[in-house]
Amino acid sequence: MLDTAIIQQVTDIFRSLESRYTLSAHISAEHSAAAQMREFLADFATTSENITVETHEADNQALYFDILKEGAPTGITFRGIPNGHEFTSLLLAILNADGKGKNLPDEGVARRVRALQGDIRLQTYISLSCTNCPDVVQTLNIFALLNPNIRHEMVDGALFQDEVNEKGVQAVPSVFAEGELLHVGRGSLGELLDKLESKYPSVADDANGNVAPEHHNFDVIVVGGGPAGASAAIYSARKGLKVAIVAERIGGQVKETVGIENLISIPYTTGSELADNLRTHLTHYPIALFENRRIESTDLKGKEKHVRIKGGELFTAPAVIIATGAGWRRLNVEGEAEYIGRGVAFCPHCDGPFYAGKRVAVVGGGNSGIEAAIDLAGICQKVTVLEFMDSLKADQVLQDKARSLPNVEILTSMQTMKVVGDGQKVTALELKNRQTEELQTLELDGVFVQIGLSANSQPFEELEKSRIGEIIIDAHCRTSIPGVYAAGDVSSVPYKQIIIAMGEGAKAALTAFDDRVRGII
Repeated sequence: MLDTAIIQQVTDIFRSLESRYTLSAHISAEHSAAAQMREFLADFATTSENITVETHEADNQALYFDILKEGAPTGITFRGIPNGHEFTSLLLAILNADGKGKNLPDEGVARRVRALQGDIRLQTYISLSCTNCPDVVQTLNIFALLNPNIRHEMVDGALFQDEVNEKGVQAVPSVFAEGELLHVGRGSLGELLDKLESKYPSVADDANGNVAPEHHNFDVIVVGGGPAGASAAIYSARKGLKVAIVAERIGGQVKETVGIENLISIPYTTGSELADNLRTHLTHYPIALFENRRIESTDLKGKEKHVRIKGGELFTAPAVIIATGAGWRRLNVEGEAEYIGRGVAFCPHCDGPFYAGKRVAVVGGGNSGIEAAIDLAGICQKVTVLEFMDSLKADQVLQDKARSLPNVEILTSMQTMKVVGDGQKVTALELKNRQTEELQTLELDGVFVQIGLSANSQPFEELEKSRIGEIIIDAHCRTSIPGVYAAGDVSSVPYKQIIIAMGEGAKAALTAFDDRVRGII
C-alpha cells in the first residue's frame, strides 16, 4: 500500500527513534477495509526496527489501532487507515511520543494541558481529503501524550458512515468529547485548549486558582503572528530590541489560504508555505515566540503595558504592536450557531463532499463566495448564491463562470434572516428580498457562509475603533494610546492584502523605535 519512495522517506525520518512502539491493531475480518489496514500496517512497520505490529481479531466491524510506547498506552488511537493528509498525523504521533516532534508546545502551554482533570475521551471525525483535519488531530494527539487523563481517537468518517449519520456529522473535523460535540472546523491548539478548559476542571497550583502564572518582560510585544506581526517583530529585533511574539499561531489567517499569486516577486506560493517561511525568517533573530496564546485582558494606558494571557501568563513592555488580523465573519442570525457542523459550514473544500447530490446555498457574492459556488457546483445538485447587495462583488471572470453553470442560481438583494433546522440538521433558510420586503423560505441541505472577515480587535477595549471594529491608526500606525500601535487587517488601513500587512508591520515597528528614541515611550 505504501510505495517504496514513501517507505524510504519515513525510514530516514525514524532513524533516530529511541523508544519501541507497538501498533496494536483490532481488525474485524468482516470490515471491507480489513485487508487494506493489514497491508498498511505491515508496510509501515518496515520503516523502523523500533516499530512492530500486533493484530487482534475483532468483531462488530472494528478497524482501529492503538499506539503503545514501550508496551504502555499513549492514549492515541487511529480508527481507519491514516492515509492522505492524515499520514503526517501518524508520523508525528510517533515522533512526538519520542520527544522529537517539531510541533510540541512550549512548557507554558504544556503545563495548562497537564492541568486538565477528569476522564477525557475525545473523538475527531475526519475526511482524508480535508486539509484542516490534520492540525486538529495532531493537536489532540499531543494533548493525549501530555496528559494521561486524555485519550484521543481519529475516526475516518468515510469508513464509518452509519456512525457519522447517527451523530449528524456534516462538517470536518468534528470533535466530540464524551459523545457531545465540542468543536467543528479548523482550530488552533490554543482554541482547542480553551474549549477543553471550559468543559473540564484544571488543577490549581496557587492560592488564587491560576495555573502556573509567569511574568515575561520585553522591550516590544507583538500580538499576532501573521504577515504584519512577523514583519513587526523582525524589524524590531533588527533594532536590537528584546522582542516577543504572542500569538495563537504563526502565519495567522494566511495559513488557511490555498494559493497566493500576488505577493510581488513570488509568482506563486501557498498560505502554508508562506507561514512556514515566516517562521523560518523569525528564527533568524532572537525573537521569543509564544504561540497558542489567547489574550484574556489588557492594560495599555500606563507607561508599562500589560497583556495577560489565559492561563495566567503576564507580558509587559513599554511598546505593544497589535497585529491580530481578522477572522471569518458570521451571519449572526438565529439558528446559525446551533447548526454549525450540522448544515452550516465555512470551508467548501473540506465540507463540500458531505453535500454531494444535495442542495446548498452560498451566502456572499464576493470572490470567495463565487469561487465556493463554482467548486460546489461540481458535486452538488443545486447551488444558490445569496448576495445582500444589489449586485455581486466578485471579479467579472468569476461571475461569468458561475452564471455559465446550469445548476448555479444567483439571487441578489437577499438578506438571510434565519437558519432553519429540524433539531438535527439544517433544512432551510428564511430570506428577505430587500427590494420588495417579501419573506421567503429556501429549502436546502446546507449553507456555506462566505461573507468576508472581521477585525480581531475584541480584547483591546481601551483603543479607539471604527464602526466595524477596526483599530483606528494614523499614517504611522499609532493608535489612540501612546506606545500602542496596530498593523495589518486588524487596523483601519485600507485594502486587506498580505503585502500591505507586511509593510504596515514594518512601519509600526519603525514608529515604535522612533518613539522610543524620542522618549515618547
